[in-house]
Amino acid sequence: MHFTRLTRAALFLVAATALSSMLPVQASAGLFDLFKPKPNANSSGKQLVAFTADANPGTIVVSFADRKLYYVLPNGRAISYPIAGPKDSARWSGVLFVSSKRVNPTWTPTPDMRRENPTLPAYVPGGHPLNPLGARALYLGSSTYRIHGTDAPWTIGQDASSGCIRMFNNDVIDLYDRVGIGTRVVVTWQTFS
Repeated sequence: MHFTRLTRAALFLVAATALSSMLPVQASAGLFDLFKPKPNANSSGKQLVAFTADANPGTIVVSFADRKLYYVLPNGRAISYPIAGPKDSARWSGVLFVSSKRVNPTWTPTPDMRRENPTLPAYVPGGHPLNPLGARALYLGSSTYRIHGTDAPWTIGQDASSGCIRMFNNDVIDLYDRVGIGTRVVVTWQTFS
């Protein structure tokens, strides 16, 4: 039997749809993710959303459960940004504040990070394409946690960090320009979406 390209594509789609109905939900979603564009250095996920949590305008609310950072606006709205949150071993929550801001921050891995991965460099200069802090960093209190960009945009939406809050570089630049030193940051596992 002779099939045209269009017929083959249609058969593939029917077979993929049938296969996806037999797979667990997470696996079937992954099958169709093959056709989605992959995040890159120019990605952004910024959205204006309704947000009715009890937080004053100008507050940053990080929901690790939603994998979102919300910058609270007046009138029950917020700007929502997708994030990568911490791996299971690095889970945390609390209320901190922005204590420092840096453009093209330098990166020095902690001793624990270097023990876990001895191949990590001791230092990466700011602006280097392989700097895991990306284009901007907001330092949180006296902790080692930061809200920062990334050199690995494909990790956004996953639990991938050592406790920091990763954002697409375009999104962290947008947030950086909106907040000042002293901005309140509420980090929670509560869901808002």
